[in-house]
Amino acid sequence: MYYRRFGRTNLQMPVFSCGGMRYQQSWDDVKPEAVDEAGQRNLEATILRSLELGINHIETARGYGSSEMQLGWILPRLPREKMIVQTKIAPFATAREFRETFEKSMAYLKLDHVDLLSLHGINNAELLDWSLRKGGCLDEARKLQREGRCRFIGFSTHATTDLIVKAIESDEFDYVNLHWYFVNELNWPAVQAATKRDMGMFIISPNDKGGKLYAPPPRLAELCAPLSPMQWNDLWCLARPEIHTLSLGTAKPSDFDDHIAGLAHYADAEKITAPIEHKLREEMRSVLGDDWCARWSEGLPNYVDVPGEVNVQEIIRLFTFARGLGLTDWGKMRYNLMGNAGHWFPGANAADFDAAKVRAACARSPFADRIPQVLAEAHELMHDAPKKRLSQGGD
Repeated sequence: MYYRRFGRTNLQMPVFSCGGMRYQQSWDDVKPEAVDEAGQRNLEATILRSLELGINHIETARGYGSSEMQLGWILPRLPREKMIVQTKIAPFATAREFRETFEKSMAYLKLDHVDLLSLHGINNAELLDWSLRKGGCLDEARKLQREGRCRFIGFSTHATTDLIVKAIESDEFDYVNLHWYFVNELNWPAVQAATKRDMGMFIISPNDKGGKLYAPPPRLAELCAPLSPMQWNDLWCLARPEIHTLSLGTAKPSDFDDHIAGLAHYADAEKITAPIEHKLREEMRSVLGDDWCARWSEGLPNYVDVPGEVNVQEIIRLFTFARGLGLTDWGKMRYNLMGNAGHWFPGANAADFDAAKVRAACARSPFADRIPQVLAEAHELMHDAPKKRLSQGGD
């Protein structure tokens, strides 16, 4: 395993983290007797394999159903000083609710402290206000820190880039969990803002939300050879020193294997990924055209600035990579969450929109006149049955 300094926390963070949202019994809190014995054995084997590989960052959340409870049956039996344990608590309107939820997490985990405590899902302006206002959730988290219940405080986010940067620029957080990978470079300004403040940088879901790379289309697998698409994306991210750790949402011990094999190229990450990146971008240009690939993201408004809150920026991003690299299954998975996942995936899809109003909202885009047609094409390509997040019972 390789390690990177996790910003101003000074923790030596493994470049892969063991995310805790795919190996648990249920996305709901359940009674202990409802946990299947085989499922618990699988979870424990996954944790032990993670630690054996040097992946000593174990990450979970109060919102991950039975994950904390099941981790609480193994973590207290392991050497605490050798682990970096993180949980995440959603912001609430009152500090009292935040404290009560944290106490529930700790009762499940059976630990006296966590190393990293995240405000989970600062995804819109209201949740940022609940976090930062005087007497709010962050103030309560600081009290927990003074009590020795957590060592460092950060936040996770699925927000628009401008709101992420605003949260970072508050200078109140030690680290951030955000989305950034090959199919989503839009948050790079947030990565830069966090780096400027020496914050730890944790990348959320680079394999699932980053392209459903565990089930790649044949053409993508061909273009990424001799690496697998997951290995290529891992190394492409880690070629940047600003990135400290990538979350692996492992469901079983063998899910680590492909990623670990890719680390054979860690020292040459930039050298081995560059020619593959060139092939991928050439493929996209051949499908979509040079000008589109160079400028598709320019001037696109946030969903809150579009009539009907059509999430133009996200739809265009999904369309660009789904069409350009054949990532249609991934595009469908993400597209059909719109309108069904609350603030975790906000805005409307392109089922119904006013073309003239969308064109006006996109006036700063070099493709303003084309965007209504592209939205229609995106809807035809990706629309399927409405999806739910995993926590809502989705796939």
